[in-house]
Amino acid sequence: MSYIEWDDSYKIGVDFIDKEHKLLFSMMNRLLKINENEQKSEWACREGVKYLKNHAMEHFKHEEEYMRSIQYSDYEIHKRLHDVFRDKTLPALEQEMEDSQYSGDSIRHFLGVCIGWVVAHTQTEDQAMKGKTSSKWVDLPHEEEIEALETTIIQLIQEIFHLKAKLISEQYAGENFGKMVCCRLFYKGENKEKWEVTVIFEECLALKVISRILNTEYPKIDDMVINVIRYISRQFLERVRESFPTIDLLNLEKECLLTHEQIVSSFERDHPSCSMLFDTGEGYFVFSATASDTMRGKISTAIDPQHAMDVIQDYLVREKMEQEKQKRKILVVDDSDFMRGRIVKLLSADYELIEASSSISAIKKIAVNRPDLVLLDYEMPVCDGRQALEMIRSDKDIADIPVIFLTGRGDKESVKNVVSLKPEGYLLKVKPDEEIKKSIDSFFEKRNMG
Repeated sequence: MSYIEWDDSYKIGVDFIDKEHKLLFSMMNRLLKINENEQKSEWACREGVKYLKNHAMEHFKHEEEYMRSIQYSDYEIHKRLHDVFRDKTLPALEQEMEDSQYSGDSIRHFLGVCIGWVVAHTQTEDQAMKGKTSSKWVDLPHEEEIEALETTIIQLIQEIFHLKAKLISEQYAGENFGKMVCCRLFYKGENKEKWEVTVIFEECLALKVISRILNTEYPKIDDMVINVIRYISRQFLERVRESFPTIDLLNLEKECLLTHEQIVSSFERDHPSCSMLFDTGEGYFVFSATASDTMRGKISTAIDPQHAMDVIQDYLVREKMEQEKQKRKILVVDDSDFMRGRIVKLLSADYELIEASSSISAIKKIAVNRPDLVLLDYEMPVCDGRQALEMIRSDKDIADIPVIFLTGRGDKESVKNVVSLKPEGYLLKVKPDEEIKKSIDSFFEKRNMG
């Protein structure tokens, strides 16, 4: 049975608040259990939701009293989050359940939103009451702002996801690093300026986050995962806003879910002013923001309370279709422009090709554009194929990427040297084009069958 695991990381050190948080978790676990019961009654669901809501309202009241008693400086910000959840989010979710007569899908939507909100709020805003947040940066020059924002995001990933992140790129432009969940949120600032913020979770990271919350191995992206990620993203951005006032995310106007194809399309039209790619050790995470309107035209349907389930289901279908039609990605590493051009021309109709002219360049490109296969020249200056393969195999995050050596030598000694490194195989450059193409096609066919 899936449930939200309570552990010490959720404690803030105020006994009555910690007890109320624990009870909230217990109530949501009870609703999870009820919803998984095929014999559940509408009455049981109604009562469970009512009980959870009443406790949440009491908890907000007690927490606000505590903040006033300690003269908490960010009281108004914290209370506003309570107000939005109490006065807008919960009523919309209740109406959705009412309209569907408390269907399983509507309850999953309700629980996904509540779990995402409560977990993120507990890990961020509630921890802030005890001074466990990052410092705030104001009026910094541009370069320092970017560096400070990077530090803030790394700290938040540590606090919310309990993962140690490192920045991979300050200029993420929509490169495809695998399956992902992408939330785009539209805000209006205090002076009516508009902000668009895109938060992307690699699929493995999203599953890791929700698996930890529900204390179970979540196998795939579904509506529950989407809803948890949506509300964790909102809380993440609220913490960014608090720590970084120059990003004025005052009012959330709308949100939507984007496929990778839509991300690339929007970035091509107007690349975000700030776009960072992080490696969390459990998958990639992207934060990008811009004050300009890059979403001209209808690129995706906005999520509204009345149609949230339909929009999410449509997104899951579109994402699945996009993944199915996506080409396999091959990185071609060779110091010869001619050889790279030959391979690209030969394979580009059926595969997505990336090029690198050296081993060092190849390692960098693997980090951002994780390929399905690396075609690696064995004989290169400075850092040869052997050394490049050793670097790939020594990094656990990319060690499993298959490598096929390209070699110009077919003598026994040369072949023996190549095979001893245990690549997926090797290809002689002197082979006819059709044989090289056939070998690559055969490689992927065997992997699909496996």
